[in-house]
Amino acid sequence: MTNQKSSRLVQRQIYRDGSFLNAERPVPEEVAVAVSFGGTTHAVMMATPDDLEDFAIGFALTEGIIQKISDIETINIVAVDGGFDAQVTLKEQSLSRFAVRRRHMAGPVGCGLCGIESIEQALRPVPQLQDVEAQFLPKDIIDAMALLARQQKLNEATRAVHGAGFYVPEQGVVCVREDVGRHNALDKLAGALLRDIYEPGQGLVVVTSRLSVEMVQKAAIIGVPLLAAISAPTQLAIETADKAGLTLVALVRGQEFDIYTHAERVLHP
Repeated sequence: MTNQKSSRLVQRQIYRDGSFLNAERPVPEEVAVAVSFGGTTHAVMMATPDDLEDFAIGFALTEGIIQKISDIETINIVAVDGGFDAQVTLKEQSLSRFAVRRRHMAGPVGCGLCGIESIEQALRPVPQLQDVEAQFLPKDIIDAMALLARQQKLNEATRAVHGAGFYVPEQGVVCVREDVGRHNALDKLAGALLRDIYEPGQGLVVVTSRLSVEMVQKAAIIGVPLLAAISAPTQLAIETADKAGLTLVALVRGQEFDIYTHAERVLHP
C-alpha cells in the first residue's frame, strides 16, 4: 500500500469582487505509475497514487493478461523516483499470456489503450454478454450518478478527478474509485470488483467522463450489463457497445439521460 496522500494544499491567488486574495486549495496528486509483470514494465501511466493494488489488478484484467484474481500470486507497490511501480507476480499460465502480449508490443504507449501498436489490436473484439438478465429502472441510473457524486471524496475536495462506481439495485453504489485519469478510475474499479467478488452482472457501472471506445471495452471485459456516464459517447463507443450486448446510457444529468444501445434493459416505470 502507498503512504502518499491523494491530494495536497497549494497556494493560489483568487480574484473575487474586483480584488486579489491569497488562499489555499487542495489539488490531486499526479504521479507516474508503472505496472510491471514478472519484472518487466508493461506500461507507465500518470495516475493518482491511491488504490494502486486495485489499479494493477484491474489493468491486468482489462488488458487481457489475467482472467481471475487467482491468476496473480503477489502484488507489491514500490516507491521509486517520481512515482510508484506496481510489481505483479503472475501464475505460470498468465505469465505465458503476458509473454505473448509483450511480443506484439513495439515500445512506449499512452494511456487508454496501453500496449497497443496496431489498429487491429486497438479495435479488438470485446466479450459478448452471456445470460445477463439484469434490468434496471430509470431511478437506478439517476440514483447511481447522484450517489457516485456524493461518494467522490477526492473530487469533493479538489474538483479535478474522475470517478467510477458500481451500483446494485436496492443496495446503492457499493464501490467507488477515483483518479485523475478516467481509464485509471475504471481500471481501479475493475480491480476492486475482482478482489471483492462482486457479481458484475447484477449491477451497473457509472462514470463521470465521456464514453470513448476504451471505456466500453473495459466495461465489457468487466462483464457489467450497463454503462452510464455523465457525458456523451463517441460513434465507435456506441457501435462497440451494441456488438457486445452492453446497454450504453449517456448524459445522465439530474432526472434525464439518453439510451444508445440495448434499451430493453431499462424498464418503463
